[in-house]
Order: sequence, then C-alpha cells, then structure tokens
Amino acid sequence: MLAFDDNTGHEAEEAEENYFVSMTDMMVGILFIFIIMLMVFALQFQEQTDTSETQIEEVLKRVEEVANQLKILRDEIDTELASLDQSQRERTELLNDLKDELKEVGLEVQIDPENGVLRLTDNAIRFDSDRSNLNAAAAANVAKLAQVLQRVLPRYVSSCDELEAPECVGVNKSTSTIDTVFIEGHTDLTGTDERNWALSTERAVSTYREITTVQPGLRHLKNRGEKEILSVSGYSSTRPIPAPAGEAETDDVRGDRLAGNRRIDMRFVMEVDNSVRLNEVLKLTGAMEEQIEILRSEVIPR
Repeated sequence: MLAFDDNTGHEAEEAEENYFVSMTDMMVGILFIFIIMLMVFALQFQEQTDTSETQIEEVLKRVEEVANQLKILRDEIDTELASLDQSQRERTELLNDLKDELKEVGLEVQIDPENGVLRLTDNAIRFDSDRSNLNAAAAANVAKLAQVLQRVLPRYVSSCDELEAPECVGVNKSTSTIDTVFIEGHTDLTGTDERNWALSTERAVSTYREITTVQPGLRHLKNRGEKEILSVSGYSSTRPIPAPAGEAETDDVRGDRLAGNRRIDMRFVMEVDNSVRLNEVLKLTGAMEEQIEILRSEVIPR
C-alpha cells in the first residue's frame, strides 16, 4: 500500500505503538473492571444486616469462582505479553539477518531493534537538496537492498506467491510475522515545512518504485490480511539524525549532517496472531459476567 498524506509518518508510528499494546490493554482493562466490581459488591454486602449464613456462604462461593476466573485472565495477559516479547525477538532476528546480508553486498547499516528501524549509513541512499529522484549511486544501492529484501523477507511473511517470489518457503508458521515494511523518507531542516512533507514522501515513493522494479516479487509478499507488506511514509524533517556528542559545529560538519538527513529508513512492523487467544478471552469474560450477575442478585438488596 502507498501512503501519501502529510501525516502518514505520524499515523504509521501511532499504529505501530497501538498495535503491540491494544490486546494487552484490553485484557488489563477487563481485569481491573471486575476487580472494582468485586470491591463494590463487598462493600454493599458489608452494609447489609439481615443476610443469612447460607447467603453469606453462597456469596463467598461466587466471589471465589470469580477470583479464580480473574486468575485465569491474568494468566492470559501473561501469555499475551510473552507473545509480544517473542514478536520483538523475531523482529530483532530479522533486522540482524538483513544487516548481515547487506554487509556482504557492501552496504553498512545501523539497526534499532527497539523501534524496528534499519538505517543505511554513509551515503548509501541520499538525495540532492529539494530533489526526490535517485542518482546513479543511490539507485545502485537500492538495487542491492532490493535483492537482499527478496532473499530475507519471505522467511518472515505469512503468505507469498512462490512463482513470483522463489525464495518463499510456504506460509510462516510462527505466531509473529511481518505486517508492514515502511519505506520512510526524510528531509533536512532547510526548506519550508509544507514542501518537506511532500518531499519526504516523494523520496519514499521513488525508493519504493525502484525496489519493486528491481525485484517485482516483493509486491507478492503479503501479511495475514493478504495485503502487500511494502508501504511508504514521509516524516519531513521531524526525525533528524542526532549530532554526535562533543562534535564541533563546522560548516563541513553541518553540511554532512544535512546531507545525512536527506535519507531513507526502513521500519518493520510485526503482527501477532491473537485470534485464538481473543476468542478464549471472550468466552472467559462471558463466564465472569454470568457469575457477576448471580453475585449481584444475591448481594444487592431487593
């Protein structure tokens, strides 16, 4: 998919962050809701003076049942967190595989496992000021990048066409696969903000087109939704490369830093298969709600 909106970069980052925590946040929220409900019922129960011993035993039994179900839900949350950890490990493995293979073809890269970012260093993919077309050197490096992506990415996707991507080894059986690979365009601090938003996206699109021209099979790599994994985003000048600590600010240093920010990064977003676990959580919460209704009828005065 291609994203051309000026806010694409922000949306991509937000989507990635929300993706990894949404399922766990939901379960934690459910857990707290039921804990609060139990506290309310307990207070209401204490305020009653005409409750029989049999009623007390029955209410305590229901409370114990709900408490046991809450423990199961907590275990589900722990399982979900472990799944996210596994996703992070697999993304780190992917980045390291790309780094090693790119080094073999002469391209040095930096990786940020925490954020899933791969950055080509030196002048691998750089653009002239206010330009989005790839020069000869950049195009040659993009071709190398495309070849490595074609070799590595099929091992980390949930589906691909073996005729179009011979490296495909069938559907990835892992719980975590690639959802999206954002080709991210950046600009330096010069120029207007309006122009830089468009320019950064144009640079990402130029790189995307070159990659898929060199290796058209990459367009046949799909996520679990059967959507192409390659996408683009633009960040304008909002994510400059930090200046090295203690470096003197000379004209040459400033010029190199500006050139370095006219760059392309790649960001890898993983997806986790939560469908089975989500259904289990829904069944569990349904059972908990049933117990809560019984508890409410026995505790709340009629």
